[in-house]
Parts: sequence; structure tokens; C-alpha cells
Amino acid sequence: MAQAISKHNGSSHVGLSQEFSAEMRIENVRKTYGLEPQVKVILDDCSFVLENRKLTVLIGPSGCGKSTLINVLAGYEIPNSGKVLLDGHPVRGPGPDRLVVFQETALFPWMTTFANVSYGPMVRREMGKKQLHAETMKLLKLVGLEAFADKYPSQLSGGMIRRAELVRALINRPKVMLMDEPFRGLDAMTRALLQEYYVRLFEARPATNLFVTSEVEEAIFLADRLIIMSNRPTRIRKIMNIDLQRPRKFKMLTSKEYLGYKGEALDILYDEAMKAFDSVQKGVKVDFLEAYSRAGNGS
Repeated sequence: MAQAISKHNGSSHVGLSQEFSAEMRIENVRKTYGLEPQVKVILDDCSFVLENRKLTVLIGPSGCGKSTLINVLAGYEIPNSGKVLLDGHPVRGPGPDRLVVFQETALFPWMTTFANVSYGPMVRREMGKKQLHAETMKLLKLVGLEAFADKYPSQLSGGMIRRAELVRALINRPKVMLMDEPFRGLDAMTRALLQEYYVRLFEARPATNLFVTSEVEEAIFLADRLIIMSNRPTRIRKIMNIDLQRPRKFKMLTSKEYLGYKGEALDILYDEAMKAFDSVQKGVKVDFLEAYSRAGNGS
């Protein structure tokens, strides 16, 4: 694998060469489902940039179209209008330059951890046997799975499976990694561990990443740039640059800078959520206000 010594937010490390990273531009994307007069607008005039070798996090209200946007970027769905460009070239369908890690597990149950991770390069014959073995074991070691290389998915915990899926995507050297809420449904301790491994992988090998989440704390901890989406029809409400030092440490979650970013993001999400409650009963709105208050107080 081509590598280069690079710097990212002031820290030196070995990372992927520029060949395995790219810039994506999303210009005035509109996505709808159905036919008139029952057409449902999901995305409307969405425009932003996934900067080269940056970790961009996307957050927004539930049901606002985050997964739809991931599908558009991956090429699984075509927008009704607008452009998706990868290094200036139109995205017209799926491709190996973009890989998606979904919420659901996708490991082959009949393969060991090692076989699952090394499967893509092995099928494409991109590496020699010794190189593939060395690269697979290096990645497994990065996420604490070196001792589980010969285990099957049924013998792994949920967190281990998620880690294996992360490095299985990374070994394919995509130019853009698309993460569709990959830690959703995990318990708090496992989720925190996965965040630590994921940010470690990114900081060791920075490539263009888009990470979708519904958790504000997770979003700010991971992000170089935070994109906040509105309610449907969804547009980009705000883009925040998160200027926290790398490597990221969990102690940053109590810093003044982190709490400032969290407060700003919560205020925007609160405003969008309240718009969604305009037509519901007052009791439901009160419940939401209490939940928001607890989140703002860190409880």
C-alpha cells in the first residue's frame, strides 16, 4: 500500500497517500420519491463539500434524509437534480472509490475475521499473498483484533464485528468512506470503544470520511467539520469547523471548546426539532423540551 508521512491538525503519522483520498462536491442536490401530486421531497437544494483527507460528520433530526443522502453519494440512488462530483467527475453509480459501512452487519458468517477483512483485495488480486497477510494483520492489530483473526463472526461480540467491518472497508483503500450510523444500537461502553478505534484509524490513515450520526457528543468528538441538516425537505442548516486538537482524547469532552460546539449544535437541532412539533400536542412538546434540557446539562 502506498504510504506517506503526513500531518493532520499538527500531529505526524503514517497515512494513506493522496491517491487514496478525494474531494466530493454536492451541488444543489434534490431527491424526491413518488409522483405528483403525492411527491415527497426528501432532499432539497443540498450543497456542501467533503474536503480531502478530512473527517466530516453529518447530523440532523430523525427521518430528515441522512441515509438517503448516503445512498446518493454512494451512487445507489440518483438525485432528481443537482450534481455529485468526485474529484470533479460526476458520480453516476456505485464504485470501489466509495465504500459504505452500514448499520447492519455484513460479514460473511462462514469466513474467519482474517478472511472477511482480506476478501476484497484477495478477489481483485491487488496484493501478493505475503503483502495481503501483513496488511490485514496490521489493520486487525490497530483495532485490537489481532488475537481474533481465526475466529468466526458468531464468536465475536457486537463491538468486535463493527471493528472488523471498519478495517474490511479500509483495506480496500476507498477514496471516500461513507459511514451510515455504524455504531447505532450499541451500548454506551461499546459505542465509546468503537469511537476510540474509529478515530484512531482515521488519524493513522486520514482519508476522506463522511460519518452519519444522531448523537451530538459523538459528532463533535469525531469531526473536523460538522454538517447540520434541517427537517424535511432537508437542506444544510449550518457547517461548523471543529477545531479540536488531534489526536482526539475523551478528556476533551469536558473542555470549554467542546462544550461551546455542543451548545451551538444543540441550539440548531432544537430549533429544527421544534419546527417538527408545530402540529403535535402540547404534552409531546413538553416531553421533548425536558429531554433537550437534560441533554444540554450533560445528564
